[in-house]
Amino acid sequence: METVITATIFGSVILIAFAALGTALGFAILGGKFLESSARQPELAGSLQTKMFIVAGLLDAISMIAVGIALLFIFANPFIDLLL
Repeated sequence: METVITATIFGSVILIAFAALGTALGFAILGGKFLESSARQPELAGSLQTKMFIVAGLLDAISMIAVGIALLFIFANPFIDLLL
């Protein structure tokens, strides 16, 4: 039983770590491409900024879903029922 709980905690930690890493890389790429495109065409900066914030919200939602799944595994572990 302890091995299932330990494996679930390790899996949740890995899930949160990859979600944080992916979000950080995504925001870095998104910000860099926004700066490149607004430097090339400054007249489109307002339109590009609006689109960047929409994509940033979607990018942030992915990590929030991963955190929610990890919290589900930690506090309401569905794998413990398989042992009983």
